[in-house]
Amino acid sequence: MLTYAKIKSNRRKFIALTGLTPKEFQIVLPAFERAYARRYPATKTRAGTVRQRKAGGGRKSVLDAPEEKLLFALVYLKAYPLQVLVGEVFELSQPSANYWIHRLLPVLQQALKNLGVRPERNPRQFARRERQSGEPLDLIIDGTERRRQRPKNKAKRDELYSGHKHQHADKNLVIANRKTKRIGFLSQTYPGRRQDKGMADAEQIAYPRGTRLGKDTGFQAYEPRNIETYQPKKNRVRAN
Repeated sequence: MLTYAKIKSNRRKFIALTGLTPKEFQIVLPAFERAYARRYPATKTRAGTVRQRKAGGGRKSVLDAPEEKLLFALVYLKAYPLQVLVGEVFELSQPSANYWIHRLLPVLQQALKNLGVRPERNPRQFARRERQSGEPLDLIIDGTERRRQRPKNKAKRDELYSGHKHQHADKNLVIANRKTKRIGFLSQTYPGRRQDKGMADAEQIAYPRGTRLGKDTGFQAYEPRNIETYQPKKNRVRAN
């Protein structure tokens, strides 16, 4: 079974499984504990009714400790496996894995919001948030896609087909700070067939004046006003 104690001393494995370093995990953990306590107070049952008996009785869950709950949520988001698979990794049944996914993800979202590290989702508010961050306005925009199950309906199947590795996917735009690696903006979700520039045009993102924006070939002709854009050139390898 995967536990926090097993991987906390292996930085490389920790990052691969959770997307965070052990140090970053420890920063998120207190906020996660507070958010969990507020959302699920010990004075109430799972159904939300006032508890008649003291909490803590009965069989202990494998996710009883706060660090195990946070680890479970992060591993699920990082790998996005089938529920039966994440259940096997944490020695949970598929229904239990489903229960914990729906119980913990809202807590993690609230914890990240309280820490002020969630990306902006409103494209019109992006400029204001970036100016408030105080970081250099050296940004990179890119499209990401997450593979999803092939739909049975042909129209929906065609809409979600991305062509990348012959897979069906959901797509988002992300904007990151090149210096700090912080994700500052996450767009709404688009079907896999949408092109990167088309998504950027649809979002109508407001950039802070003076922004320097890096982009790849998927954003050719994407030139927002009052900012500088550039496209990095690949180094050509000369044959001996």
